[in-house]
Amino acid sequence: MKKTIGTITTYHGSEHAYLRGHKVRIVAVMKGAASPDHDPDKDGTYLRDEDDVARAGGITADDRVEVQPWIEQEGRFSFVASDPRAIDLGCFKHLARKTK
Repeated sequence: MKKTIGTITTYHGSEHAYLRGHKVRIVAVMKGAASPDHDPDKDGTYLRDEDDVARAGGITADDRVEVQPWIEQEGRFSFVASDPRAIDLGCFKHLARKTK
């Protein structure tokens, strides 16, 4: 299975306009968080371990990911994170086609 946590990719969505076109690093997965019926209080939906992501079935179009943007002028990833839909990241664009 392909690695998710730590993957560096590009944001292509519109929800977080300030991230558009920027390089980001995935630091966590929020299973089902892009689904309209998501229960944020349900245990086991915030995943920071690759094995947990695999056990939960990998990434789907209903997931969100926590990402940190790359700050070019400082040569590091930001301490601040955002939670875009997985399908808005370049590495998961193949999932978006399945939802249309």
